[in-house]
Amino acid sequence: MGKDKDENEHLIEHGFEEDVWFHVDKLSSAHVYLRLNPGESWETIPKPLLDDLAQLVKANSIEGDKKDNLTIIYTPWSNLKKTGDMAVGQVGFKKNKMVKRVHVATRINTVVNRLYKNHTVIEKKASELKQEKAVHETAKRTQSRQKEQERQREEYERVQQWKQQASERSYASMFEDADMAGNSNYRNLDHDGDPTSLEDDFM
Repeated sequence: MGKDKDENEHLIEHGFEEDVWFHVDKLSSAHVYLRLNPGESWETIPKPLLDDLAQLVKANSIEGDKKDNLTIIYTPWSNLKKTGDMAVGQVGFKKNKMVKRVHVATRINTVVNRLYKNHTVIEKKASELKQEKAVHETAKRTQSRQKEQERQREEYERVQQWKQQASERSYASMFEDADMAGNSNYRNLDHDGDPTSLEDDFM
């Protein structure tokens, strides 16, 4: 969570693909981020977690914390749009249809107090956020390469297995054709219809 516009700006710049951004709609507030675990989707965030995040965002809006019936908006970090003419800490969206909303009727002090009591403050400089993101992206690229290498290996093994099976089928078919041809030649030997002539041939 960014405490001020400068921290918000750093979080905008150095966010992860797995981050989900939260903000009070149409009012100034802290930028709150949820970092998803692998395999989780921003579209299926559990409602209790959404409600907690909405309370946290409301509590960190000077104007919004005094009002009831607020709307909290959230979207993936990758959907945030930052242009050169925007003020520090200000963002837009690449796709408005990727922005979801959650309603907050009023502040629930027990929830806010629980969140503040159980949270740990870790302050990071912009350089630390940048380094953290670089390490994260390097790890993701390494994992992606490993997955691609594994996929290629499995594909190679499938092709080799298919070739082996095709070769075995072709080899078996060749012998079946040879056997059929031999039997046909054997039956068609010209012995003038005399069944004893076969014995004469071998005597």
